[in-house]
Amino acid sequence: MKVECEWCNSSNVKAAHDSVFWELPDGSGAIEITETPTEHCCDCNMIYQSERIVKEIEDQLFLIDCRKIGKVISYEELMNKPRLLKKNYFDFSS
Repeated sequence: MKVECEWCNSSNVKAAHDSVFWELPDGSGAIEITETPTEHCCDCNMIYQSERIVKEIEDQLFLIDCRKIGKVISYEELMNKPRLLKKNYFDFSS
């Protein structure tokens, strides 16, 4: 499957990993998530996360005890944190 840039529709997109900053669902602060899968467009220079990755992060932050994570966490560590619920029962988009 060929990836197109979500900003300029170029097909000159490369997969990368980068740090992102995310506001916690309760609004109590923000965290840095390192080594997050990102897309880098070599034509418009945008660096962004795919909609799938954004949804995964948002769901995970909603389903874990965010008080137990520090200000910086890797993407892999975040995704491996134990969930309080099996899924996001408040997400009606799927």
